[in-house]
Amino acid sequence: MNDDLQETSMCARNGDKAINLLFNVTPALFEDYREPILDALRRRSIDARASLLGDIAHQDVDYIIHATGGPITDFAPFSNARAVLSLWAGVEKIVGNATLTQPLCRMVDDGLRQGMVEWVVGHALRAHLGMDRYVCQKPLTWAQHVPPLATDRSVTVLGLGELGSAAATALAQLGFRVTGWSRSTHEVSGVRCVAGSENLPQALASAEILVGLLPQTSETLDLLNAERLALLPRGCFILNAGRGTLIDDDALIAALDSGQVAQATLDVFRTEPVPSGHPFWSHPGVTISPHVAAATRVGTAAENIADNIVRAQNGTPLMNLVDRTLSY
Repeated sequence: MNDDLQETSMCARNGDKAINLLFNVTPALFEDYREPILDALRRRSIDARASLLGDIAHQDVDYIIHATGGPITDFAPFSNARAVLSLWAGVEKIVGNATLTQPLCRMVDDGLRQGMVEWVVGHALRAHLGMDRYVCQKPLTWAQHVPPLATDRSVTVLGLGELGSAAATALAQLGFRVTGWSRSTHEVSGVRCVAGSENLPQALASAEILVGLLPQTSETLDLLNAERLALLPRGCFILNAGRGTLIDDDALIAALDSGQVAQATLDVFRTEPVPSGHPFWSHPGVTISPHVAAATRVGTAAENIADNIVRAQNGTPLMNLVDRTLSY
């Protein structure tokens, strides 16, 4: 827990009244998260009760813990709730809800961030070193294929938020020539950062490995269409762990078939699980990673939720507050 939060947590209780947490989650997630979050709050000297829909009056709810699949779609009755705290990083399925007037916070914690960095670095190195040749294909001949050094390979990261910046930094520290592209201007140590639609073509043109870590918005929908995939260096590699709607599926299959894209490792998809008849399952150039790149870990997520509740109780600005105008 942060020192400033620790100093103020003793006064964060709402008098002698326990705060009420309403979990807008599936029953399984309620069992997973209830005790870890309550325990994290107890360690911050906050008395809290955890409930599911129907167990507490709407007006008595202080905070809503949210995850996709929960029963609440109308947030208007919870007029006294001080915040809706998401267990997931992605908020595209709730941010446009017109009944949601409470502050909305997405999940960005150390476990999620580290998980994404490890996934991106692992698959970037897999592509860079050509590891599939030996691990998957198992050639029966002694054929030495010496890969370039990281300093001779260009990587572009689309999206420089918390996760994108962390992944870009880790790749740069390995020696890759990293370009980061985002909607607005960012500065990331060791990374050449460009911004705006006018600079997207140059960011794509240098991407021998392209990493997609953009959120889902109206502007990122099908951003990587046939026209933009054609801007990539021929034989490039694509890693997408942002949102499945970033890439036009049919355009990607065509680019793989033509050799424009050598291989795509995809962790996110338009429909999850991926339908059994989808060509991604059978295409030799596609690796399906079943949305595990940046899974929320219960332990670190509980600490994040507890810290944000302490902030709200003490009038401190919330962490990872979603900007409704940007949808993230």
